[in-house]
Amino acid sequence: MSIDPIERHLFLEGIFLKYGYDFRQYSEASLNRRLANLMLQCKTESLLDVLKLVNSSQMFFRSVLPLLTISTTEFFRDPEFFRSLRENVFPILKTYSKLSVWVAGCSTGEEVLSLSIALQEEGLANRSTIYATDINPDAIKTAKDGIYQATTIPLFNRNYVLAGGQHSPSDYYTSEYGLVRFNRPLLNNVVFSEHNLATDAVFVEANLIICRNVLIYFSRELQDRAFDLFARSLVFKGFLGIGSKESLRFSTSAPYFEAIQGCSKLFTLKTQAVTSLVKPRGLA
Repeated sequence: MSIDPIERHLFLEGIFLKYGYDFRQYSEASLNRRLANLMLQCKTESLLDVLKLVNSSQMFFRSVLPLLTISTTEFFRDPEFFRSLRENVFPILKTYSKLSVWVAGCSTGEEVLSLSIALQEEGLANRSTIYATDINPDAIKTAKDGIYQATTIPLFNRNYVLAGGQHSPSDYYTSEYGLVRFNRPLLNNVVFSEHNLATDAVFVEANLIICRNVLIYFSRELQDRAFDLFARSLVFKGFLGIGSKESLRFSTSAPYFEAIQGCSKLFTLKTQAVTSLVKPRGLA
């Protein structure tokens, strides 16, 4: 199904003006696929028909919001990334008495739980607060519950071992009636909230920011905004982790970061970036 560019523009502008959710700089190809799927579900060939429904009912908007966002994730996704965290980042974080970690675009929580497990095994959990944010409130609810289909566990078990797990994977969950519930203490230090990388500002001073497989759905301009936001949110020599298909190379914020040797998707905030970035009052 083809998407009329004028209708797409009006639809996205309408959502932004009505609800403050900004999808206007998302990747066009990815967004068109999601909009086409939305129109099919609404049984219409016009986005303007969908816009009328969105404007007339906040409940309807909440029901279609998950169709506009991406909630694709898995436990210990790209295990070598988590292994590099253990080897290159956690030893430095152990020198801090308190840690703030921001998982931006946490989706349904698999990455949050993976990180919580790794922090626990490295003796960092008790001094850490994880801020897990996403644009999709339904995804956040799933993340808060910590309950998943049992079919996800074989991949969890495999990735956990490859990521350098130190115990039996089954130590972290219980199974019943085709579902698995992860141990509640894993989420004790997690603060979940809605946050929109397209419009929202700095809200935390973080030692580590992880935003993986989110920016690939953004336009170049929106990627630049997100990277600038991360740079302003990090402490001196803080760490940033991005997805396997994402890159800082052509970003306007690239000069602020330096890749960690041995992992091209982990970066540290350069010393000189601290003086060149103007941070929000209270977070300097």
